[in-house]
Amino acid sequence: MAAQNYLPPSQALQVLQEYEHQDGLSVQDLMNSKIHGGLTYNDFLLLPGRIDFAASDVTVESKITRNITLNTPFVSSPMDTVTEGRMAISMALLGGIGVIHHNQSATSQAAMVRAVKRYENGFITSPVVLGPNHRVKEVLDIKAMQGFAGIPITEDGNLGSKLLGIVTSRDIQFEDPNTLLSSVMTTSLVTAQEGITLKEANAILRTSKKGKLPIIDGGGNLKSLLSRSDLLKTQSYPLASKRPDSKQLYAAAAIGTRPADRDRLADLVEAGLDIVILDSSQGNSIYQEEMIQWIKANFPQLEVIAGNVVTREQAARLIAAGADGLRVGMGSGSICITQEVMAVGRPQATAVYSVSEFANRFGVPVIADGGISNVGHVVKALALGASAVMMGGLLAGTTEAPGEYFYHEGVRVKAYRGMGSLEAMEQKDHTTPSKDKLGPKTATMAANHENAATTRYFSESSTVKVAQGVSGDVQDKGSVKAFLPYLYAGVQHSFQDIGVRSTRELKEKVISGTIRFELRTASAQVEGGVHGLNSYTKRLYA
Repeated sequence: MAAQNYLPPSQALQVLQEYEHQDGLSVQDLMNSKIHGGLTYNDFLLLPGRIDFAASDVTVESKITRNITLNTPFVSSPMDTVTEGRMAISMALLGGIGVIHHNQSATSQAAMVRAVKRYENGFITSPVVLGPNHRVKEVLDIKAMQGFAGIPITEDGNLGSKLLGIVTSRDIQFEDPNTLLSSVMTTSLVTAQEGITLKEANAILRTSKKGKLPIIDGGGNLKSLLSRSDLLKTQSYPLASKRPDSKQLYAAAAIGTRPADRDRLADLVEAGLDIVILDSSQGNSIYQEEMIQWIKANFPQLEVIAGNVVTREQAARLIAAGADGLRVGMGSGSICITQEVMAVGRPQATAVYSVSEFANRFGVPVIADGGISNVGHVVKALALGASAVMMGGLLAGTTEAPGEYFYHEGVRVKAYRGMGSLEAMEQKDHTTPSKDKLGPKTATMAANHENAATTRYFSESSTVKVAQGVSGDVQDKGSVKAFLPYLYAGVQHSFQDIGVRSTRELKEKVISGTIRFELRTASAQVEGGVHGLNSYTKRLYA
């Protein structure tokens, strides 16, 4: 038998260059809707690249508005079974951001924003201050309500007057509640002068072993405060989403476009809001354009994310109105039935690519909202041009999500509902399971505010409410403080497989055609999942 005339292995890379076409498709060919129709995340894959770096070298920081960059591309949805104060704090500590829902009173929503801003600080410029004639019971009340007891004492009990001492938990531990603070406060203090840098002040805190560092002016008057607990948080959460000036956590909240929402927004801004999300299922409306313009005129420092949109035409009007970011998605969420009921929407992968390709020309970041069920979906959304992903169902059921756990058919779950569900529109209590699961459901009509779910779906004046979402429950996922690091590590490893070190490099190589894609048939999707087993256990992380 004649020997085969094989080429020498050393010529493999040279021969590769002789091929007329690269493997796979460019993103432009992949997203050609005239050929392939609208695509979802499951309809395609990214082809692997070359690995010459560790997964830990990957950075996934992304802009979510024109002026705000996060260390991780994760955003929790403004749904009343997903994001309240606890979730918002945890998301920010882990490098993302949580958007506090507005299906509640303005006072309650502002209190949640305030809690986020006060959780972690650099210089605390508006600390709680008491005077020498206040009593121990007042410190105990502050500790019960706000969770801390390290309080500076000034001559008149106000910021800006002469510092006399500090009261800590240790000072009041065994004292009568009626004892004057002047008799228990610590007067031997370590202070720093106004004008000191945050780095210098943190160095003093480290060496002094004190819990608080008062910042005073030349006359000994209290100007601000620094806390050791915040220094420890910085060490524990290095990716935390913070304002570069104050080092406070970023806070985001949703509002509608009704006249009452302008008053609501004023309360949120007073509480320290950084980003406002205009929450509508269909963002291409005159109401949203006018609201963007009003916000920019009255709160120019506030970043505005508008939407939702799925087409370039929708996006163009909101960008022209002044939006700093866009939410993309209509009917792609796991509890959303808009596409089914309204016959309106767009497959999410196609929507993300189309809007991102347009919006990125104007420096407007896009948040892919809906359809995210796993790490792979996050990576695909980023590859198609999104700067971040908004997650509802993926985070529902975590410890930090609102509501109580209950058991349904032997499984520990939490309630999860779409904001277009009748339950959300009717403002029914989401903390207890429905009647068919655990008994009668308590209905509580929230007072003094318009229902956010009805305004989001333009249904507030409708005699008959048409549901665009469903209610259900999701399995206990544990704490988001374990789940989000899993998502982060998963994205890092995926980027390593693709052969890119950052989101910026990912987008550049997608646009240039270096990163290639492959369509998946229905059978290919089956092949790519678990198959051929009698039974299996799916553990995502440890």
